[in-house]
Amino acid sequence: MSDPASLTSYHKVGWGDLLTGKNAIRSMALAGGVALHAVNVYIATTILPSVVSDIGGLDYYAWNTTLFVVASIIGSTLAVKLLRKTGPRKAYAISASVFALGTLICAVSPTMQVLLIGRFIQGFGGGFMLALSYAMIRIVFPEALWPRAMALISGMWGVATLVGPAVGGIFAELGEWRAAFWSVVPAALLFAVMALFVLPEVRHEEEDTNRLPFAQLSLLTLAVFAVSLGSVSSEVIWNVIGISTAILLIGLMIRLEATSKNRLLPRGSFSFSQPLGPVIVTMSLLALTVTSVEVFIPLFLQVLHNQSPLVAGYLAALMGAGWTLGSIMSSGISSRRVRDVIIIGPLASFAGMVLLLLLLPFSSNGTYLELLPLCAGFIAVGCGVGMTWPHLLTRVLKVAPADEKDLASTAITTVQLFSAGLGAAMAGMVTSLGGLTVPGGIAGTSSAAFWLFLSFGVGPLLAFLCASRMVKRW
Repeated sequence: MSDPASLTSYHKVGWGDLLTGKNAIRSMALAGGVALHAVNVYIATTILPSVVSDIGGLDYYAWNTTLFVVASIIGSTLAVKLLRKTGPRKAYAISASVFALGTLICAVSPTMQVLLIGRFIQGFGGGFMLALSYAMIRIVFPEALWPRAMALISGMWGVATLVGPAVGGIFAELGEWRAAFWSVVPAALLFAVMALFVLPEVRHEEEDTNRLPFAQLSLLTLAVFAVSLGSVSSEVIWNVIGISTAILLIGLMIRLEATSKNRLLPRGSFSFSQPLGPVIVTMSLLALTVTSVEVFIPLFLQVLHNQSPLVAGYLAALMGAGWTLGSIMSSGISSRRVRDVIIIGPLASFAGMVLLLLLLPFSSNGTYLELLPLCAGFIAVGCGVGMTWPHLLTRVLKVAPADEKDLASTAITTVQLFSAGLGAAMAGMVTSLGGLTVPGGIAGTSSAAFWLFLSFGVGPLLAFLCASRMVKRW
């Protein structure tokens, strides 16, 4: 490990400190698992319209993301226990193997129901990989390198925006969407083998006596499912029941967290009077905004803007590319400018959402001139989140209670994934009520897109208000 004393401030270190020597090996290991997970996300998003066309299941469109993310939450919560019990080497190998199994099931699925089982197993392994990456940043790198390490991990989503849509789009256009999943299986198995040789076999000598916060985790999972179940029906009453149930379950979880010895999130996560509360809320709103709209963009582009699966996949990936670009550009800024970036980021995302609201729901011929403003909107939404993200994550690690630093590491992934799962479920509900399935077609899809961007455009605006409160008390 690099000597922390030699890296005392952000402006004295650069990418070379992270990507040379022993740090290079650690960086490769942490980034590899995230890259594998992220590429799969964009493959699945790109081919999903073709999957529905082949085996049906439009009513369960958003469930592909919801189940994947819910399973990822469970996996990420268990990640620290796995790391402590088996060490980094075996933990990464196990997570990649589980991920490969889920991908294999997806590849052979005859129905949407079987595919959803595969997506759940995929998400479980993917949650392990994501949380392990975040958990090890604090352990293997000095604090001065945390923002760049966070940006490197976020940067893997940029790699995914190049690889994922290409793999998914090409196979979708060939009418072989199953082959897209097949192509991921050997990559996952290769990473599992690599982990056994590259990563250290270090274990914590002390016994991990903390129990899994099963009750809180169950309540969060049920909250996401409540919204998802409501979204299957086009009847308003069932959607209202789903949302109301989710709010009740989340309230119970917060109440339980306040008294439980086995916590899911660090102390102060739900209090605006504590430094951690506004950070958690800002993260949640930004993650929810991106996921809620990103999952449906390929479908909207194909139906409303005359795009092929390949092109639609790449255009949708611009949001992720913007996230990566924003993360990398802001990761090395001076500490004096961090507060400004945290406030400006949500405003940039809000501007992008407004632009997409005004343009995406209305059908076009999909010419370059018609697509260019949409591309600007996608990039603005992602870039606004990305420029803020590394500093929000670093802030979580800094302000979390000293005795809950490990918990704070996993909380990053838990919050991001829960927000993504809830966002996908809510997006499914909004689009269902907006007419995606009834009446369907161009008119229904256009209406669904309008209500989706109108509903979730408020997310980054609320994030701006939370961020403003946060920096005032910095």
